[in-house]
This record gives sequence, structure tokens and C-alpha cells, in this order.
Amino acid sequence: MPEAGVGSPEALVAALVDLDRHVGRNGWESPPRLFALVLSDVLAAAEPQLSAQLGLRTTATGAAPGALTAIEQDEFVSSGDLIRDLAHLEWPETVYGCALATVRMFLPADGDVDLPDDPVAAAQAVAQHPRRQEILVVVGADRAGNRHGVARLAAQPDELLAAQDLVPGLGAALAHTLS
Repeated sequence: MPEAGVGSPEALVAALVDLDRHVGRNGWESPPRLFALVLSDVLAAAEPQLSAQLGLRTTATGAAPGALTAIEQDEFVSSGDLIRDLAHLEWPETVYGCALATVRMFLPADGDVDLPDDPVAAAQAVAQHPRRQEILVVVGADRAGNRHGVARLAAQPDELLAAQDLVPGLGAALAHTLS
């Protein structure tokens, strides 16, 4: 039986906000980064020495029940198609959730631009467009069915955007890796 607080959307959002701060330190040139999200209390019980070394907060040391700890998956390398990359991924039961951080470019909604149908050509056209904007998104999903995303525009780096379905396709792909 899960402990109290496990499955709350707040725990997922808190983990994503922490990840936004963490990945934001590396600037806007980072490749996509994948993270396993594990219950902090479970990690502390399984790896007490590591938890102490990391200063991991648990419910015993003041963390909210159901708090999540992110573990970066250094071996993850994207092919450029994140949805396809995630389609082949499956997490063990010990992983409670997962998150992906990536930088993307987009055009403002008011832009009247005819993009090519080919996804590669469309991405190149957006990258070369003078009105393009960069956004750092961190999207996550957990085994309780929660999905959420946070984002930061390069042009407005002090403002954090957040929504349950910020990037719905990526959220769905991450959720699929947990089933």
C-alpha cells in the first residue's frame, strides 16, 4: 500500500520545478535529458549511505510525503525524435515517475508562416526564422496518472510557465513508459 501523499500532483510539480532549476544551470544548448523519479523515502531506505551523502530530504527530515528524487539517465541519447525514443523505453516498478527536459524552438501563434509538411524541413525553417523563440520544457508523468510540465522562454527567463498538459504528446509518451 502506498504511503500517504504518494500520488499527489504536487510532488510531481515540485520535482519538475527542481529539475527546471537544475537543467537551467547548463544553459540553453543542452541536449534532451531524461530522469527517473523515485520516491525519496524508498531511495533513502534502499541506499542510506548515498542518501546521507546527497543530503536527501525524506519525510523524517522534513520533506513532504511522496516527495520525489530525480536520477538522471546519463546513457539517454535522443535520435531527434523524442516520442519515438520514448516508445522503446520501459521503467522498472522501482521508478515511480519520469521526466524529460529539452529545449525547443517555436514560432509565435500570430506568425503567418507556411511550414513544409516534412518534419525535418519544418524544424529547419523554424530554426532559421527571425521570429523564432526558444523554450526550455521539463515534462513529467508518474504512476498515479499525473502529468505536468513547466517551461521557461529564453526571452523571459525569470517567468516559469506551468500546466498539466503543457506538452500533451510528450506527457503521454512519458506516461506510456511507466505502464
